[in-house]
Amino acid sequence: MRHFASSPDRLPDSATGDFVEIAGFSKNGERTRVTKLRKIVRSDADWWVLLTPDQFYVTRKHSTDAPFTGTYHQLHQKGLYGCICCATVLFRSNEKYDSGTGWPSFWAPAAKENVRTSGDPKETRDIGIEVLCKRCDAHLGHIFNDGPEPTGLRYCINESSLKFAAA
Repeated sequence: MRHFASSPDRLPDSATGDFVEIAGFSKNGERTRVTKLRKIVRSDADWWVLLTPDQFYVTRKHSTDAPFTGTYHQLHQKGLYGCICCATVLFRSNEKYDSGTGWPSFWAPAAKENVRTSGDPKETRDIGIEVLCKRCDAHLGHIFNDGPEPTGLRYCINESSLKFAAA
């Protein structure tokens, strides 16, 4: 059982409002500027047409990929990991590390503006704090406090929620 000695900082919430501020990135992973964009909201029927069944169940129904079933957990190529639903840049290879868990793991998001959290650390001790895409509310995975320095956090992310773009 995992316990949060100190909980990760709450990330910006986007559960309400028509617009969100999202940080942009160049192809080589450099942060560009923050832009106000319209939040993406679609019906389950629309998402079902746009995603594979695995992607749909993970991102829209908060399911979890089985560990060691994808390839991103062992990918060491430079690049960006975007949201499979809306292409928002979520993570960079610079912050990726091998956690040995079978899921892609990062010690920080590419930009805190691009992700949000859900759940109270006191109530989510066993499963971690849920991480979602701020632009489309896709379920990405969970945050645990057993990661490496400099943050001590492990963003344990489902491969089905990501799309990798090489630098």
